[in-house]
Amino acid sequence: MNLHQFRFVQEAVRQNLNLTETAKALFTSQPGVSKAILELEGELGVDIFARHGKRLRRVTEPGAEVLKAIEIIMREVNNLKRIGDEFSNQDAGTLSIATTHTQARYVLPEPVARLRKRFPKVNVSLHQGNPQQVARMVIEEVAEVGLATESLDRYDELVTLPCYEWQHVIVMPAGHPLAQAERLTIEQLAAEPLISYHPTFTGRTRIDQAFESRRLKPNVVLEAIDSDVIKTYVRLGLGIGIVAEMAVRDDPPSGDLVWRPAGQLFGQNVARIAFKRGAYLRNFVYVFAEMISERLSRALITRSLGGSAASGE
Repeated sequence: MNLHQFRFVQEAVRQNLNLTETAKALFTSQPGVSKAILELEGELGVDIFARHGKRLRRVTEPGAEVLKAIEIIMREVNNLKRIGDEFSNQDAGTLSIATTHTQARYVLPEPVARLRKRFPKVNVSLHQGNPQQVARMVIEEVAEVGLATESLDRYDELVTLPCYEWQHVIVMPAGHPLAQAERLTIEQLAAEPLISYHPTFTGRTRIDQAFESRRLKPNVVLEAIDSDVIKTYVRLGLGIGIVAEMAVRDDPPSGDLVWRPAGQLFGQNVARIAFKRGAYLRNFVYVFAEMISERLSRALITRSLGGSAASGE
């Protein structure tokens, strides 16, 4: 048996047992993939996949156990590569970060700039997506680090740690009637057209829960994943916006938009950093994590990666 066979089995599962797509993803031929999987099954003496003709239909019970073992083997192979990189290039390489738009736009620029200043030979690759995509990118090792508010602590394959708390704010044109109020109520918001995040992004779950708990139905006229887009449509008069406080932090106090805190309405949100469980992290990954939050330290991350819990506080 060999690593190629293991990669073919892993990718077949990722591609929903479609061998054509598996071959495309691995830049090889479909017959080659099928042959390699059959040879591995022959060596192991078990069927990893149940078949209908030449098509893979499902993972068998022994196949599920084989997949777990393959996951461990491939993870350790990648760790070996990282150890080699670590000791041959202590201060060089690429840091891949999976994150949402809000984190990439408002939170990461400063720590990324500080990292590049300290490690000029380290390149940074940003991968943006929704929180579920962020989690998958870390699990599948597209990225070493994930940063998001929603969902990351729901995956057993990840170790996650809290970075910081933040609240939502209400954004409106300076001339809007509600701009005169210092503290807004959920009833006032329910009476207005609202512009906010897509349900899977940036704490939107808390917003929906707050309205539901008061048996109110918000009139969300536009959803977006980008805080700047939300503010643009607020300026156009489509409604008042609900955005993360990071999105207004640098806005001029006498600008065309005003904002009011909404933590008393929607509660506090926790942004979390994620690493794949059992991953080997290079030195500059630890340093970068410490730059994101004072709560994070190399000792804490190392201890958490070696623990059994999916998340730490």
